[in-house]
Amino acid sequence: MFQGRSFLKEIDFSKDELLYLIDFAIHLKKLKKEHIQHKYLLDKNIALIFEKTSTRTRAAFTTAAIDLGAHPEFLGPNDIQLGKKESISDTAKVLGTMFDGIEFRGFKQSDVEILSKDSQVPVWNGLTDDWHPTQMLADFMTIKEHFGYLKGLTLAYVGDGRNNVAHSLLVTGAIFGVNVTIISPESLQPAHEIQKLARNYALRTHSKISIRSDLNGLENADIVYTDVWVSMGEESQTAERIKLLKSYQINQKVVDKIINKNFIFMHCLPSFHDLNTEVLKEIKENYNLNELEVTDEVFNSKNSVVFEQAENRMHTIKSVMAATLGDLFIPKV
Repeated sequence: MFQGRSFLKEIDFSKDELLYLIDFAIHLKKLKKEHIQHKYLLDKNIALIFEKTSTRTRAAFTTAAIDLGAHPEFLGPNDIQLGKKESISDTAKVLGTMFDGIEFRGFKQSDVEILSKDSQVPVWNGLTDDWHPTQMLADFMTIKEHFGYLKGLTLAYVGDGRNNVAHSLLVTGAIFGVNVTIISPESLQPAHEIQKLARNYALRTHSKISIRSDLNGLENADIVYTDVWVSMGEESQTAERIKLLKSYQINQKVVDKIINKNFIFMHCLPSFHDLNTEVLKEIKENYNLNELEVTDEVFNSKNSVVFEQAENRMHTIKSVMAATLGDLFIPKV
């Protein structure tokens, strides 16, 4: 049922299919912890195309491919002519003859769609400006591991509501029956077409969607999620974003208002929570801020699951790759 399919955005798969991939990832995680081999992609060749730099996505796809018995090949912006001296379509046709599967992390959603259409092999979206589907599998796997279920939980995302993570959380949460609240300044709230898509799913799963600009929406949260204030490629807007989002920082005063004291804090990383990065040192010098979207106190608190969340990128990516390329027997779900 998954064989040969691409995973370009969350809505490519049904709710039951997404849940299967999460449960399969939990199984694969157990196998890895017990040092049981699971080489479902033995001798397959995987292209890893990265227009955007990455730590977790590159590491997760690389280790997942190796664990599955495949051979990953990294192709960075200086390695191939993607859309520059060679069209994306031509590149896709060439790579499709040499590789069994392709991962793409870049800017335009249309680029990954062309890769999938013209390569004729499974393509997995490692991130575009519009969607971040592999991140969502890891996020909701982490949530399920902690609570044991998804439907009926409440997730509150605070920060830049227009970015790919916010869009994906809103839609994926609605698919799973999770209540999702996006808390952002009005100018940074999710695109209307994304809100409409999420509300359509929410009608089917009886979940609630809320878009607001005040932090009072955090009180009933089971999951608190934030992301960087300035996405890759938007560095010129740093001053404007800090001005807009300074009052949306997740700090102890904010989380103290949450009723469920067993809430979990999530972040897709990287995070600017201390002065141990060159970026935040520069921001400290220019704006006199020691922390941005989350304080170090909350980031390293007992409620934080950010590093489990990061690890789960590998397990869920492994699940998607194996299911779509591994000729596995998977009953219809």
